[in-house]
Amino acid sequence: MSGKKTDGQSGGVMGWISSTCRFVADRNYFRRNLLVNLGLFATGVWVARNLSDFDLMSPQPVT
Repeated sequence: MSGKKTDGQSGGVMGWISSTCRFVADRNYFRRNLLVNLGLFATGVWVARNLSDFDLMSPQPVT
């Protein structure tokens, strides 16, 4: 593994993270923010459907 390759990979990851933050935080791109919000909503729905086995309103056993 050469130093050049690892620098490129870490820069690529940091570049991806910074571009993702700019993508989410930029207020001028309504469509992008709408897509991000819809994606977060869909993720929340998916989690809620897959965790529906747990009944959070049922009384918990006292230990």
